[in-house]
This record gives sequence, structure tokens and C-alpha cells, in this order.
Amino acid sequence: MAVNIPGIIAIVVFYLLILGIGLWAARRGAKKNPDGPESEDVMLAGRDIGLFVGMFTMTATWVGGGYINGTAEVIFDPAQGFIWCQAPFGYAISLLIGGLFFAKKMRAAGYVTMLDPFQQRYGDRMGGLLFIPALLGEVFWSAAILSALGATLKVVLELEINTAVIVSAAIAVFYTLFGGLYSVAYTDVIQLICIFIGLWISIPFALLNEDVSPIDTTTLSRLLFTPVNESVYNRTFNVTNTTGWYGSWDTAYTGVWIDYALLL
Repeated sequence: MAVNIPGIIAIVVFYLLILGIGLWAARRGAKKNPDGPESEDVMLAGRDIGLFVGMFTMTATWVGGGYINGTAEVIFDPAQGFIWCQAPFGYAISLLIGGLFFAKKMRAAGYVTMLDPFQQRYGDRMGGLLFIPALLGEVFWSAAILSALGATLKVVLELEINTAVIVSAAIAVFYTLFGGLYSVAYTDVIQLICIFIGLWISIPFALLNEDVSPIDTTTLSRLLFTPVNESVYNRTFNVTNTTGWYGSWDTAYTGVWIDYALLL
């Protein structure tokens, strides 16, 4: 197995940059609270991260490895296509609604999480009950992000996926423990910039790669992933006729489509 030296150097530099920014943000936050951070400072950065950083960290919360890989997978999937690629629109609309109708009121009331108003109105039991699906959602969301990251490093560096996931998670936990949301927010700025630049850089390589066909050719046929064993990374290819990258609409699944849209 050949070692991808440029890839390793790029990943190491990226992780060192992220770690450095995270620790710098932690020190910056500590200077604002010399007596030690309160729980609200850790979780909300003292409600003082600014508009620029706030927009970046809010965007980075949704636009990550799981989002990018998942969007490409759904459009590529012959059973789904663009019609079922709801995340970009669902996330954008939900953030718009949240910002226009909820953010100002929740900030004025001093809420920390979205569950606080429900707990305040309906009691601690309801707050605890609503915490369970929220916790499960965050656990599986984190798993999706780390899985996407591990899959990316596996392709770039031919690195074993478990090692990639463990190293990445350890670095993120390390700077988060030191700086809380201060560290997360400022590292989000760097990561989102890297995503934006990296996607544009990847376009010429994708267009010129012999294994990539024009998107309009998917109106005739598309490669369908068919698992051959328990490993999700070991698959064969079968050619299947499809309706193209835009997918097809089945009225029998209208309710499911609406349900997914409201979920996002």
C-alpha cells in the first residue's frame, strides 16, 4: 500500500491548525472570564461571539462531511435522486424560520437550549422526556459526521477508518473541553472556509476524471451500489435503468416526503 505523503502532510497541517485555533479561542474566552467559566459561557460562549463568527458556526453546524457526502449519495442513488435531496432546502428554511421568529425571543428570555421554553411551561418531566430524542439525534448526528470524516481519510490516505475516526474525535473533544463553544465556533470558521475552497478545487479533478460521466447521462443509466458482504466499503457495481439524477415522484410516498421535510 503506497503512502500518500502530500495527503498526510495536508491532513497533519489541517489538524494542527484546527487544534491551534481551538486552544487560542479557549484562551481568548478565558480572558473574558478570569474567575472561571460558568456553564452558560461554556455552552453559549457568553452570548458574545459576534455576527460573523455566529453565521459561520451556525452554517458549519449543518454543512459538514455528513451533509456533503449524504447529499451526493442521495442524488446518485437511483431510488431517490434530486427530488429526495431535501437537506439543503430543509436546513435553509428551518434556519430562516428560527432566526426570524424564535432567536430574538429566546435570547431575550435567557434560554440556553430549545428545550428550555417547554421545560419552563410544562415542567421538568416534560423537559427530561424531550431531552431523550434530542440526545439520540445528537449522538447519531455525531456518528454520521465522524463516519464521513473517516471515509474521506480512508480514501485520501488509505488510513484504517477506525483510526481516522478515533483521532478526529479525540482532537475535537480536546479543544472543546478547553474552550467550549468559543473553541468550536472559531474552528468552525476555519473548517467552513476549507470546505468552500476544497469543493471548488475538487471540481476540475471530478470533471477530468475518467470514472466521472456527465450528469445528463444518468437519464439513461446509473451505477447502482449493491452490497456483497457486511462491509459497507466493499461493494460491486450493477448498471440499472433510472429516470435520471432528478429522480422520480411516486404519489404513494407523498406523506413520507412531507414528513422528512418537516423533520428537517
